[in-house]
Amino acid sequence: MKPSPRIVVAVTGASGVIYGKRCLEALKEAGAETHLIVSKAAEITLRYELGIGAGDLEPLAAVRYAPGDIGAAIASGSFRAEAMIVAPCSIKTMSEIATGVTATLISRAADVMLKERRRLVLMVRETPFHLGHLRTMTALTEMGAIIAPPLPSFYIEPASVSELVDQSVGRVLDLVGIDSPLTRRWGEDLEKGARR
Repeated sequence: MKPSPRIVVAVTGASGVIYGKRCLEALKEAGAETHLIVSKAAEITLRYELGIGAGDLEPLAAVRYAPGDIGAAIASGSFRAEAMIVAPCSIKTMSEIATGVTATLISRAADVMLKERRRLVLMVRETPFHLGHLRTMTALTEMGAIIAPPLPSFYIEPASVSELVDQSVGRVLDLVGIDSPLTRRWGEDLEKGARR
């Protein structure tokens, strides 16, 4: 039997913690083994935006690490994880990753993904971007990271915010090689996308 894919999921304090929660739910449904880190700032945002605590995410993950646990398995390149998703990714976290400053387990685990040439997807949540943000994203892209801001796909004709979130999460799961029914695909699931 093929082992379950191991995916690291980090939730930072940027607005949009629902993306992290939905990633965990979808990965669990897909049979992935998830390794979760929730930043201290994310704990505040979880309460503010979803009315839940970080502990409420624990049942969705195989393992949860403290953000300061630099001795965690995921802090080492010898630990085999296929990919890491930072959802949402704050500008602070993005900047730490880009500079190689590994002040937390999130930035260390991301640094491991880059050095081991594994998939790192950052759902950057900020708008508008200034030149420094854009240069940081360029540097990360050059290092091998994928910048995937959760931008809405209106061609799916969403009936709710949940549908918009699911589409963004589904696309991110595509990027880490996980099949999910969340993504509605142009030319496949949507008639308007039929070839002419």
